[in-house]
Amino acid sequence: MQVTETLKEGLKRGYAITVTAAELDAKVNEKLVEAQPEVEMKGFRKGKVPMALLKKQYGQRLMGEAMQESIDGAMSDHFDTSGDRPAMQPDVKMTNDDWKEGDDVAVNLSYEALPDVPELDMSKLSLERLVVKADDAAIDETLASLAENAQDFKGRKKGSKAKNGDQVVIDFTGKVDGEAFEGGTAEDYPLVLGSNSFIPGFEEQLIGGKADEEKTVKVSFPSDYQAEHLAGKEALFDCTIKEVKEPVAAKINDDLATKYGADDLASLKSRIGEQLEGEYAGAARAIMKRSLLDQLDTAVSFELPPSLVEAEAKQIADQLWHEENPDVKDHDHPDIEITDEHNELAERRVRLGLLLAEIGQKAEVEITDAEMSQAIMAQARQYPGQEKQFFEFVQKNQQMQQQLRAPLFEDKVVDHIVEKSNVSDKSVSKDDLQKAVEALEDE
Repeated sequence: MQVTETLKEGLKRGYAITVTAAELDAKVNEKLVEAQPEVEMKGFRKGKVPMALLKKQYGQRLMGEAMQESIDGAMSDHFDTSGDRPAMQPDVKMTNDDWKEGDDVAVNLSYEALPDVPELDMSKLSLERLVVKADDAAIDETLASLAENAQDFKGRKKGSKAKNGDQVVIDFTGKVDGEAFEGGTAEDYPLVLGSNSFIPGFEEQLIGGKADEEKTVKVSFPSDYQAEHLAGKEALFDCTIKEVKEPVAAKINDDLATKYGADDLASLKSRIGEQLEGEYAGAARAIMKRSLLDQLDTAVSFELPPSLVEAEAKQIADQLWHEENPDVKDHDHPDIEITDEHNELAERRVRLGLLLAEIGQKAEVEITDAEMSQAIMAQARQYPGQEKQFFEFVQKNQQMQQQLRAPLFEDKVVDHIVEKSNVSDKSVSKDDLQKAVEALEDE
């Protein structure tokens, strides 16, 4: 087998690989010898079929396997010897299309090699970590929100008109084409006006209603309504308002705390403080991570594989186009122009991706099975009732697994770099942290 270099320009590589006819023949014979003991053929005992007859019967079929294995073996040996890592799937083409048995096999191998990434001195990186403590005002604000969510309702004085946010207790009967339909009748139903829990347009027509008043509500079911026999149909609901109640926020005391699973108000406040500081720390980490990536982007310089940059630029352009055209769900749209801005962002992403991958590999960063399972389940919660099916889908889909593994790996590498960097803590207010987050989102 011969491997001859035909191209070495930047990261582009080209090689001509020749597998001789003798090597192919030896490979076929090797396969026949391996299979011979199990072969049965009329007129011969098992394992006693002559090699010449076996070759005549199976040689042509085995030749294809031998060619593929020989080429794959040559490529594997080449990458082991050269140390090259292809940036994307190598392009392999057979050049003698008129090949016939007895000829050598000539193949062209071309690819872009991943670059050598320079060593990064992480001790020279300087990072600032924003630290925010949960103050009493923030805790009280959260408590007030919890009390509002735990609100109760008390009856308004007789004759009061229902307002948006009030609760009305109603009896109703719904009819389509003059006929009552299943699920369209209820008694003593507590409906919060403005909750959007009923058909669009229903709740608004009860605003201004009073206790003991009867109202006819006219609505149309949405065209995509889950009950197909009602979808798009006009309906009339005969409603009787039995009570009108106003919202009353729960009192901030030990009783409120027990509603949220705490022993008492002090325990609830402590828990809120911890949760708030956890949220602040998460936001502060995102800000520090952006600062780290900005520094890494200029910390080292190396050549980037054009194919990776091009693929990333196309993906960025496609993503941004779909964000601007959310109604288009598929890829049936005009070609999207790749701009300089897309290319610059693509170069940054590719550069950082290769650098983080190199650092992670040298630091032996790994994603455990437990971490992957946790990530899959977190994603599965976005599909209520279908968590099991989603989990099984990911287990069988390597590409999906990689999409979930990539951000986990990146975060662990970032944590590794932060540990080796110079990090100083800076105490700031919640408002200062919020401004820093908004500035991050505007970039």
